[in-house]
Amino acid sequence: MKVFSNDCTFDYSWEEVSTANWRKYCPWNEQSTHVIAVDTLSRHVDPGTGILRTERLITCKQSAPRWLNSLMGGNETSHVFETSYVDPESKKVTMTSSNMTFSNIISVQETVIYKPLSATRTQFVQDAKITALCGGWQKVKNAVEEATVCRFSENARKGKEGFESVLEMSRRVFSEEKKKEQQQQQQNEEKLSV
Repeated sequence: MKVFSNDCTFDYSWEEVSTANWRKYCPWNEQSTHVIAVDTLSRHVDPGTGILRTERLITCKQSAPRWLNSLMGGNETSHVFETSYVDPESKKVTMTSSNMTFSNIISVQETVIYKPLSATRTQFVQDAKITALCGGWQKVKNAVEEATVCRFSENARKGKEGFESVLEMSRRVFSEEKKKEQQQQQQNEEKLSV
């Protein structure tokens, strides 16, 4: 088993980050072109805790090295099952995901946590446990795990860049919408005072 760990800080509030998280794979993110579809399977709020639990199926275009892709049957699409928990009380988003495609050959268990560091900064912590399950030589298992860790490292850099652009666009769009609402409210108040 190999472990990939990553953490970084976003200069955005937890509210901005937790909201923009749902747009992570949208057209605003030029780094997520490998994501073909994101399907929400279920979503509900626990009435006792207020925690929003969401299950999603994420379909991606494989970006595995050619030798690894051929070892796994040459399929170019993969599916990831993601469960997320948004706790507005403790201001924490926890997302767990696991690969569904080739899960008999490799297991990838990922956990991502967003939590506030201050009113304007949010910490991102990512851990992935990668285990090659394919039988045979330890050298092959190590190579599969190493290739997957390398891909995680590359994707982490791209993911941060892409999510930064989503955060920036979200801030701009929400700001524009807020201004429009304020202008509309001001116009309505002016009409009432006449």
